[in-house]
Amino acid sequence: MRCQPDSQNQVYNWLKIKHTCLLCDETADTTLAICSSCEAELPWLGGHCQVCALPLPSHGLVCGACLKKPPSFTKVEVPWRYAFPIDSLITRFKHQAKWPLGRLLGELLSHHLQHAFDEGLSKPDVLLPVPLADKRQRQRGFNQAGLLCEWLSPLLQLPVQAHWLQRVVDTPAQQQLDAATRKRNLRKAFALAPGSAVSGLHVALVDDVLTTGATAQSLARLLKQAGAARVDVYCLARTPKPGD
Repeated sequence: MRCQPDSQNQVYNWLKIKHTCLLCDETADTTLAICSSCEAELPWLGGHCQVCALPLPSHGLVCGACLKKPPSFTKVEVPWRYAFPIDSLITRFKHQAKWPLGRLLGELLSHHLQHAFDEGLSKPDVLLPVPLADKRQRQRGFNQAGLLCEWLSPLLQLPVQAHWLQRVVDTPAQQQLDAATRKRNLRKAFALAPGSAVSGLHVALVDDVLTTGATAQSLARLLKQAGAARVDVYCLARTPKPGD
């Protein structure tokens, strides 16, 4: 089973065949490549900060960091905590080019977002993938955020502007850095492409994982300075506070 990272030339039809669950290999009893039992056991987020989605003990709270210094983005929407098996699925999608796993996660994310829209979340005007530096994208062969946008776009009926955001400085990978170093790492790392018409728009950044929020904050600040009316963040998973 293989799914090409091209929304126009896919070789795997997700709607017209009987699926096998990508987690347990049993026949799926849903329209997606995951069975209802495995889906129920995913690490759903639960209580979280109403702004940055940091996992918290109960619902309806705002974390201390967002109270002390509200971020430039308005809201993070994310279905899962970054825990097994979501962490493994994202890693395999991102670093091993397991596109069917990414497609599955993208479809489940679209269900989460559609439910949020039905519950009153403001729907954005456009989706913007978090950009990779050119060198890193050449090495990996694709931008996972770009693929997620391609899969989300028809499901949510939202346009994508894949090239409005650019990563102009190839900074070191963020995964092993602490929060302060991440912020320094991202100074002047991003830019808007000429002709990017973000003024007055509600935009949604799309990425795979939100950790400290430094990348989302840097991009949201850039977009707000360019006149964006609102910036939200959609991602697959949110990491807990270190030690939790």
